[in-house]
Amino acid sequence: MKKNLIAGLAVVALVVACSTNPITGKKNFNIVSNSALFPSSFQQYGTFLKENKVITGTAESRKVEAIGFRIKAAAEKYLTYLGKAEYLKDYQWEYKLVDSKEVNAWCMPGGKIVVYSGILPITKDDAGLATVMGHEVSHALADHGAQRMSAGQAQEVLGQVIAVGVSGKSERTQQIIGQAYGLGSQFGVMLPFSRNHETEADKIGLTLMAIAGYNPEQSIAFWQRMSAKSGGQAPPEFMSTHPSDATRIANLQAFIPEAKAIAAQVGVLK
Repeated sequence: MKKNLIAGLAVVALVVACSTNPITGKKNFNIVSNSALFPSSFQQYGTFLKENKVITGTAESRKVEAIGFRIKAAAEKYLTYLGKAEYLKDYQWEYKLVDSKEVNAWCMPGGKIVVYSGILPITKDDAGLATVMGHEVSHALADHGAQRMSAGQAQEVLGQVIAVGVSGKSERTQQIIGQAYGLGSQFGVMLPFSRNHETEADKIGLTLMAIAGYNPEQSIAFWQRMSAKSGGQAPPEFMSTHPSDATRIANLQAFIPEAKAIAAQVGVLK
């Protein structure tokens, strides 16, 4: 009875939590609402900025803000075109350049973005920085943060369901099944899930980049520079949260014509 109840609740949660994202058009598993997630995200962002050196008043910091708000305007234009302008009502966009040698940038749910100064020599120009910021903004628009949190919670719940299901087995059998589930869910579900998010953010980012008035073909040059910087030291793709450089560049090349076509329909920012 207890086993059936837990399993039934898990299935109901999985079904009920599917929602359609307006910018991707896909049904996603999401049990974390923006109203619950955004306040925590904004608070964490504020804490991060207090604990790190934010660069202000420089040409680089102004460029980060200018390109960030141009990408934001492109997102607003695109969602208005899709008839979903209200989707952005709770977003609070903010773009900060932080002093760090780390070659990275990230976006928290709700539109809070950080670009590390260490990535600027690789972005090199406006189009390179627009590639990065378009990608990060796309993570926020596609609700990737909430989806990953939801997937992690689902992974934990299903693990508990499996544990209950094998509770009558020997300790050795329980251990084997538990390890198999852990490895299977990580390499078969969670990591591909994360790689799919990266590819989705690349695709949406190209579209935003094109609507914002940047040439999406320049994204290839940026990722080639990133690949050269890493020197091929990334783990095998199936063990990584990100697609390989070669896969990513090939995907981008395939996505560019569609990004240009959508920008032509939506209209390019002046």
